[in-house]
This record gives sequence, C-alpha cells and structure tokens, in this order.
Amino acid sequence: MKILVCISSVPDTTSKINFTADKSAFEKNGIQWVINPLDEFALTKAVKLQESQGATVTVINVGETITEPVIRKALAIGANEAIRINADPKDSFSVATEIANVAKTGGYDMILCGKESIDYNGCAVPAMVAQLLDQPFVNACVGLEVNGAEVNAVREIEGGKETISVKLPAVIAGQKGMVDEKDLIIPNMRGIMSARSKPLHIVEPVGAEVKVEGVSYDSVPARAAVKMVSPDNLDELVRLLHEEAKVI
Repeated sequence: MKILVCISSVPDTTSKINFTADKSAFEKNGIQWVINPLDEFALTKAVKLQESQGATVTVINVGETITEPVIRKALAIGANEAIRINADPKDSFSVATEIANVAKTGGYDMILCGKESIDYNGCAVPAMVAQLLDQPFVNACVGLEVNGAEVNAVREIEGGKETISVKLPAVIAGQKGMVDEKDLIIPNMRGIMSARSKPLHIVEPVGAEVKVEGVSYDSVPARAAVKMVSPDNLDELVRLLHEEAKVI
C-alpha cells in the first residue's frame, strides 16, 4: 500500500501575527512554523498503517524552502520520503492542482490530509484533490480501518457519526479523532537523525491557475478596557449593556 499525506506548514498558535506595512500580505518573518495539527493526525494514522499494513508513506507539501524543517519533522515522525512542490501556495485551487498533478502518476492507494489548515481554514483542498483525481472522498474522518481494497471510514455529521465504505484509491480528510491525541508521535532522536538521510524530492510546479487573490488583511481589533460594575448597581449595568455594548 502506498499512502500520500498532504501537509501544510502553518504558524504556531503562539506566534504573533502581523501583516506587511500596506496590509497586502502576511508577514512571515519571525514566525515559528509547525505541521498543521489536523495534518498531523493524518500523518500519525499513515504511520500506524505503515506498521500494521506495511504501507509506504510519502508526505507532500506545496511550499518554498522555508517549509523544509517542517517536512523533515514529518520524516522524523515516520514518513519514508517527502516531496516538496517548489511554489508559494496562493489559494486552494492552485495547491490542489499541484498536489493532484504529482499524485496522478504516483500510484497511491490512499491520500490522507487534515480537513483544513488552521491558518486560513478554507476546508477546500482535500475535496478539490479528490475531484481532480476523480476519486471517492470522505471528509471530517474520525476513524479509519483498511480492509483489503476498501476502507471503512467514520466521519462526523450533524448530530452524530456515520460509517461508510469506499473503494481505494480514495482521498480521506481527517481531524482530531482519526487517532487519539495521546497517540500523536513525538519525534525521538533516532527519528530526527534518520530523517536527515530520507529522500526529499523537489518538484517544480506546473503553474496552476490562481483563482483567488487576497486584497488586504486587517488585524483583530484590540479589546476595549474592562469596566467593573458593582453587583449592587444593577441600573448602571443595564445602562452600559444598552447604551455602550448595545446588546439589549
């Protein structure tokens, strides 16, 4: 079995987010980059299948040289090899097109990824990859079992969970629950050292069409100062809620 895992490089949630002076782009300097957490669930599941099914795991990333430390971490977690498509990701469609272009000649039985990245939360790339490859697609997957040429996938739906079977090859977009959070793999020294010798292939992009352009970015407004109201002064509390907060 050959598994392709799509990973995104995203800012660590503790990083301070800034934009360029003209607010036309995200300021990348000084940012700590990590594997998109939802992709990490998918990667861990792939490594588990590597152990139980003898699968070969390849990670793929659309990004420039800055993403290579994150890719090496994925190799340290347990992936066998990596592919970096040498392009600055611009929108969901161009990223999906680049991934699909590589995947269609790779002979992969399954493509795993997180359902979305935590930076832009587009939730679009996995479905687009499936459409471009004309493969079955399961979204919001929280459980996955491989049975020969098909998989049984458990996914979250409104009000509950649904178990469905799909024939391979297929695209599966996972989230927290695909594996238990306690089972996420932390690279050890042996994994880190072995990652240095694992192959990292650089592929030039096909120049996919960019359909969405970011015009400008704005920071979240600073929170207003907190006003303390005495519990005995209910009239003042009502006035503030009505005149200033305008919630009543």
